This record gives sequence, structure tokens and C-alpha cells, in this order.
Amino acid sequence: MKKSLVATAVIGALSLSTSAYSAEIFNKDGTTFDVYGNLQFALWSLQQPDGSGEVDASNEFGDNGSTLGFKGEHSVNDDLTAYFKFEFESDADEIKTGNGLDTGDQAYFGLKGDFGDGRVGSWDALIDDWVQDPVSNNEFFDVSDSNGAVQGINSLNTLGDTSTDREGDKLQYLSPSFSGLRFAAGVQVKGSAENENISSSDKAAFFGGAEYTTGPLRVAFVYDSLDNYDGDVTGRQNLDTNGNVAGNYDAGDQFGLSVQYEVNDDLRLAVKLEQYNSGDDNFVADESRYALGARYNYGLGDVYGTYQFVDVGDTQFSNLAGGAPDNSDDSFNEVVVGATYDITPAMYTFVEAAYYDREDDLGDGIAVGAAYLF
Repeated sequence: MKKSLVATAVIGALSLSTSAYSAEIFNKDGTTFDVYGNLQFALWSLQQPDGSGEVDASNEFGDNGSTLGFKGEHSVNDDLTAYFKFEFESDADEIKTGNGLDTGDQAYFGLKGDFGDGRVGSWDALIDDWVQDPVSNNEFFDVSDSNGAVQGINSLNTLGDTSTDREGDKLQYLSPSFSGLRFAAGVQVKGSAENENISSSDKAAFFGGAEYTTGPLRVAFVYDSLDNYDGDVTGRQNLDTNGNVAGNYDAGDQFGLSVQYEVNDDLRLAVKLEQYNSGDDNFVADESRYALGARYNYGLGDVYGTYQFVDVGDTQFSNLAGGAPDNSDDSFNEVVVGATYDITPAMYTFVEAAYYDREDDLGDGIAVGAAYLF
């Protein structure tokens, strides 16, 4: 998942939110409409394959997730509010030669009230928001997560430019808080005619979780059935040692647990347990992740870091495409550290470094950048 600096700012020194810098365009008779966004630029150097089979430093200056968003809500009555959010991204570093707002981010609408919150549309996976982000939701680098085993380079579920679309076509219900405890449950629906549907039949995959907050402590658990990633993957990228392709594939399931503790107003600690259970370990391995993250506000910004241990199970065949290394039956130590500096309440800079413990230092790098929130 592409991390958003707006999300980072929420947990940063100033406790910013997107609404803190949004422009209120309309506010009348219980209806509001706001515009907000951010511009983000970064310079980075990464250890990446150079096309000849070697791994070498690759340097680039570019956009780091610039976003323009619209949101609004309407008070139906004292107990019910309708709302929406619509976000777009662009390559702001080359906006003149680019395609403008060419990428969608989030788009959903819903109803909220004393009964809870129900929404439909496209947004980050629940395991992202409740389990992965609390430990590592940084400016440029993050520790790895098990989403890649589902739809990334490690997965069986990529064919050409057809995305498996982890975030779209969802319906979700979030309960009100019951003495600090709330529940989320939802489905991701894929019709038989949709190109990203791996199966030829209509499918609905369940996901859900529970979150408990008391004082400075927050505990969250999330489960995702991944049923939309089951299906016939014959002809896709993965071959066994005999040149045979996988056929009917079971993607398995995914779950995670996170614990956050706010030591004081300046220091927050978080731990994570994340597990991907493969449904077909002939091709895709089980993956376990254990992480510890910390973020400290020093007055003019944050310093932060994450350590993660990754344990990847054994597979009979390599499941990676494009000459990428086969990480099955291995373990890794991942470290990301960084710092931000607030120039103004709406503008800040950052520097980050990452170490992923892969062969030939693959993925390791450093990045510096800046963001302006509006």
C-alpha cells in the first residue's frame, strides 16, 4: 500500500488531520463540502535490479503520493448523517507532461449514527488500517507486509496489467463503541464479469475485526478470508520446475494483531503479529511477521523506527516473476528509521533509511523529501 503523508501527519507531532487544512466550500442547512490535499516530493536512492541481473543503486526524484480530495456530509436528522469521500492522486513532479489526476485513491459513501457506521466503495484494507499502519506508516519506506503474498510480486494472482484490486468493491459495517470495544465486518464483492475477478463465478470475501481501547492502550485483531483470490490461475506467471502452471488455486487467509500504547503525549509504542496462511504451499509460502515500532515527538517533528522479523515458509516451487529472488524458506530482519522536521504547521521535511536483509541489499535505500498539506 502506498502510504499517505496525510495519514502520517495524523499520528505526528501536531496531530494533524486532513480536515485541519481543508477548505470549506459549502456549509448550509446541515450540509458541508470540503476540499483538501497535499503535495509530496522526494529524492531517493534504492538498491534495485539493473536489468542485467545485477543489483545496483537507482536514484530518482519524484512524486511521493500527492493527493487531492473531496469530502462532505449531510445531517439527515439528529441521529443520522450521510457522508462521502473522493480522493485522487497524480505525479505532481511531472504534472505538465503527465496525465493529471490519473490515479484514484479512496472513494466511498455511507451513513453513520448511534447504530454505527456503514459504507460502500473503495478504501484501504482493514488489516492495513488496524494492524499494519500502527507499527509502520511512514513517509517513503515501510517494513514489508503479507499483502504481497496475496496480490504483489509474490502472488499467483497477477496476469499482465490486470490487478486483483485489494481495496475496491467493498461493503463494511463498523459498530459503535461498547465501553471501548467495537467491531468491523464487511465483504468484498466481485462479479463474474469483472476483469480482476480470478474466478469465473460471482464471489464475496469476508473480512472483519475487533478493536478495544482503554486509556492509552489500543488492541486490534483483523481476519481476512481472501476468498476473492481463489480460482483458476492457469496461464499466469508461475511455473514449477517442470514448466507446469498452477491450476485451481487456494489463496489461504490472512490475520493480524496489533497493540498500541501511548506512554505520554510525545511517545507511542506499537507491536504487531501478522500471519499469512497459504492455501497452496506448493507455490506460495506461509509468512509470519513480528514487528515493534516507536514514534517520539521532539517538539519540531518526530523521530521513529520499526524493527520487523519476517519468517517465510518453504515452497516446492519458486513463485516469483521477473528474475526476483525466491525468498521461500528463509527469514529476514527489517529496519526502517526516519525523522521529520516541521517548517510550518502545514509543511514539513523528512529523511528515512531502510534495511531489508535481502540478497545483494535488494530494496535497501535512503530518501529525503517534503510535503505541504492544504
